[in-house]
Amino acid sequence: MTHQPPSEQPFFSAIVVDALEHSSMATGSVAKKPYDRLRVIWLGRNRVPGIEAGVELRLEGMVTQQDGLPAMFNPRYEILSRQENR
Repeated sequence: MTHQPPSEQPFFSAIVVDALEHSSMATGSVAKKPYDRLRVIWLGRNRVPGIEAGVELRLEGMVTQQDGLPAMFNPRYEILSRQENR
């Protein structure tokens, strides 16, 4: 997550990682897929309630490229689950 200093235009940014396993119907095997990364940026905000490390999200929005990564600006989001403190 990235936070801007107060003198800069506010935005909140996070890198979202898709680390789900997928299975092959043909072989019945389960394999880890490579991590897919997406930069998510909310403009005009210093934080987004509920968005923190370990939260599982569903995102909806247009995807573009920024600094070599796919990026989504001001997406709609749904929090699916939170990681329990251990």
